[in-house]
Amino acid sequence: MIPNTSQPFDPKMLEALVCPKTQTTLEYDANAQELVSPSAGVAFPIRDGIPIMLMSEARPLSD
Repeated sequence: MIPNTSQPFDPKMLEALVCPKTQTTLEYDANAQELVSPSAGVAFPIRDGIPIMLMSEARPLSD
């Protein structure tokens, strides 16, 4: 069995990160482990504590 080595996301990173599409601030959804861009209508996954800030990896937000 592989031990769980996932690292938690540091919310202080939000100060330096912006949406790659709109250049607006992001919201941290701790339950979903995502960074949400309401202006772009997408959520970026956080994997092992690292936000994946690629539009190709973003999940569209449902209405």
